[in-house]
Amino acid sequence: MRRGTVDDLRIGVLMLDTPFRRLPGDIGNARTWDFPVQFRVVKGADPARVVHGEAKGLLQPFVDAALDMVAAGVRGITTSCGFLALLQREMAAALPVPVATSSLLQAPVIEAMLPAGRRVGILTFAAEALTERHLAAVGVRTDTPIEGLPPDSLFRSVYGAKGGESDIDRLEAEVVAAARRLVDKHPEVGAILCECTNLPPHAAAIAAATGLPVFDIIGFIDWFARSLAPPAYPRG
Repeated sequence: MRRGTVDDLRIGVLMLDTPFRRLPGDIGNARTWDFPVQFRVVKGADPARVVHGEAKGLLQPFVDAALDMVAAGVRGITTSCGFLALLQREMAAALPVPVATSSLLQAPVIEAMLPAGRRVGILTFAAEALTERHLAAVGVRTDTPIEGLPPDSLFRSVYGAKGGESDIDRLEAEVVAAARRLVDKHPEVGAILCECTNLPPHAAAIAAATGLPVFDIIGFIDWFARSLAPPAYPRG
């Protein structure tokens, strides 16, 4: 028997170093998941450093934390920030298990599913920080429509770890308004992809407001985790 491992531990989540409350549906809330998940905070990986600082100097801390979780039995790795798409190739090369750094990895598949003339649109924490480098790192078209939360929004304050109370109704109103701006500016958008891992608690409201399919990190990791432990069906 192996020592120091945990059975059936499919997914390890590399967490940013943040103080804020995580709602049910957020990647960092254990109640979000229907299967065992391990969380590991990467010290020093605060939102400003990852989002606006392009995660410079953080590759090795993320790799080290991931390897520690793999040694404990984790069979797949993800992260709590879509901006870590910048590290996808390097982390995949460094780890012995599959890694999905960002929900943005889904974009090419989503776009392939859509009717002719329709495109995926990205809803992000900070549109000004989501660059062509982030998109190209995970195979996303660099002309993909993008809309973000305003710099002065409560959402940016809370989840940027700048302070503010987590007022669920106000956060949701801001998110829905951003989603509506996205589809108003880009009527060709046929599906919305949430970059930010704090957006999934509001996915149902986004879908209701826009009438469009909404993809996020939670659905993506559910799919990922299923591949690591496919269900066995009755024969006959």
